[in-house]
Amino acid sequence: MYRVNEAGSTLIESCRKIATNGVASAAANVDAQAQFPESSIRSLADAGLLGLTLPREVGGHEQTPGAFAAIVEELAQSCASTAMIYVMHITATQAIAASSTLGGKNELLAEIAAGRHLTTLAFSERGSRSQFWAPVSRLDEASHGNFVTSAHKSWVTSASHADSYVSSAQKPGAESPLESVIYLVDRKADGVQVEAGFDGLGLRGNDSTPVTLKDVAVPADRLLTELGAGAPMMLEVVLPWFVVGTAAMANGLCRAAVAATSGHLSAGRFEHDASALRDLPNLRARLAQMSVRTEQSRALLAHTAQAMEQPNEMTPLFVLQSRLAAIQAATDVTDLAMKACGGAAFSKHLGIERLFRDARAGWVMAPTADHLQEFIGRALTGLPLF
Repeated sequence: MYRVNEAGSTLIESCRKIATNGVASAAANVDAQAQFPESSIRSLADAGLLGLTLPREVGGHEQTPGAFAAIVEELAQSCASTAMIYVMHITATQAIAASSTLGGKNELLAEIAAGRHLTTLAFSERGSRSQFWAPVSRLDEASHGNFVTSAHKSWVTSASHADSYVSSAQKPGAESPLESVIYLVDRKADGVQVEAGFDGLGLRGNDSTPVTLKDVAVPADRLLTELGAGAPMMLEVVLPWFVVGTAAMANGLCRAAVAATSGHLSAGRFEHDASALRDLPNLRARLAQMSVRTEQSRALLAHTAQAMEQPNEMTPLFVLQSRLAAIQAATDVTDLAMKACGGAAFSKHLGIERLFRDARAGWVMAPTADHLQEFIGRALTGLPLF
């Protein structure tokens, strides 16, 4: 499905083994206890997968968006919380790698590639909600060309476990939220406070909790962009990689739902006449719909990943469409799985109700389905996104 080189195929196979063994066995407890999947993330780190897309000169594998999508799909089929943590980490590493202003960048990237540093995004704020591109917080100038900031970040995946946050703020004196800057802050820096733990409907182990920054020092060499250049990094680096990752996560949930439904329909039987659930045409029809929606979404994502490697004027549109298609497919496919499997799906032994809950997170995660439809409509009619 996704075009990858030989090295990428080897990494995908390595991830598949990790996912089907340790990640899958921990998934139910991660969900039930809203527990961060530390052992799963450690396995990914030990396998060198935290540096999947980083340059070889810092110890990374320099893999493509297609390889990233394939690996996230493998993780999501076993544990969507683990997949979400990984998506945020890889997306944040891409922002770090793209920076021309961060001091000690190569040393940090080497730590990430070696599996010793987990990072994440901290964009969404209490004041701007799901409009992640419009931070309310701002950097204020301090002494010697350095800065200080305060912010209420509303949803930070891996909030209590990441070593750093790739964050956003308005530049000093900004006249618009789009006059922003991206910066890096250490989780243990003075003034960083992680608030209450996450207890959500789905993705319950991803530790997505509010983080407060109170008069946090931001040295000039911790800026990831020039002042005022945050929006281009958000839209040209962060958004495409985030979209590939979250779309792949949604597609992985679809694949897991198809597999679980197929298995249940094949194994389930009526004792009175020895027929199987799969003998009912209405159930087979639902499974067929699930499979088609899944593969349609995966095909669009594969096309988008390839377009990111060889960009043209249509690439931004494909990026937006692939996320919308995937989150719509995930909600539809998992809904069909619940209907096809009936009462058995409402218990936990099939794992379908967890897939159903996890799939709903993509719908409200910025950019939301409503934002995506608006952006796509604007792009198709020649209007600017903002």
